[in-house]
Amino acid sequence: MAANTIGVRQLSEDRWQADETGWRVFVEVEGKVGQGWHLWVFRSPSTVLFSLSPSRSAQLPEAPFGADATGILLSDRYVVYKKLAREREGLQLAFCWAHVRRDFFSLAKARPEHEGWAMSWVEGIGGLFGLNRRRLQVRKHPESFAAWDQQLRGALWGLQRQREAELGSPALHGACKKVLRSLKRHWEGLTVCLDHPEVPMDNNAAERALRGPVVGRKNYYGSGSRWSARLAAVVFTILQTLELWEINPQRWLISYLESCAESGNRAPPQLNRFLPWEMDPARRADWSRPSGREAT
Repeated sequence: MAANTIGVRQLSEDRWQADETGWRVFVEVEGKVGQGWHLWVFRSPSTVLFSLSPSRSAQLPEAPFGADATGILLSDRYVVYKKLAREREGLQLAFCWAHVRRDFFSLAKARPEHEGWAMSWVEGIGGLFGLNRRRLQVRKHPESFAAWDQQLRGALWGLQRQREAELGSPALHGACKKVLRSLKRHWEGLTVCLDHPEVPMDNNAAERALRGPVVGRKNYYGSGSRWSARLAAVVFTILQTLELWEINPQRWLISYLESCAESGNRAPPQLNRFLPWEMDPARRADWSRPSGREAT
């Protein structure tokens, strides 16, 4: 019940980050070869939602957004998200600058003769992150914000001009041009953060949300059945949402399970008491503290 309510809450929001990773479910599925499934995460300002799918198909991410979704989705450049945005008129894609930076790192590693060129681009992208960070630090001060915003826009314009000049250079190696062409294709999504400073320049928050499940996958390999895979996604959803609100999961779980027992092994009738965004500040503050066992 709590996980379903988290999903409903996420549907009502207008900003998300998304990412995915492999997950193994050791069951046979008709028409499917192997046990490789995919675990998806969708992070909004107030929720973290996990979903498991037997495939990495373009249909899965539709569920957390709905047909009439309106907002901004920040992700990597995986084709699934691009297809989703084409089919959702109100959904705008923002792309991750950290992935662009990795392109140049990868090129420097694969082709050492172009390392200097690639690292100059890495430095330029790092400058963008620095300017954006300074811009966000003064969001409540319009004049200072406008000054840093102008500097960020100027730096982006400079990189855009450099990109076009280098793409037109016959001397630039094809591997370098390939990275620049990708940068050009995704430029519109990479600059969404300019007019929407509430949107980060990277989707690191979604990637971090996957770290716990990835560590678990390395230890217990995945799930042994469909129901346990579903349970894993539900537990990840609840725990990560609690972490987002800085709520102690042990305190929350003890209280929630006690309420379930008092309700005849059913979900508590007053579920709002357990939803972070509906809790009164006193309860949220109390559940944010370590439990007695943790404190010792």
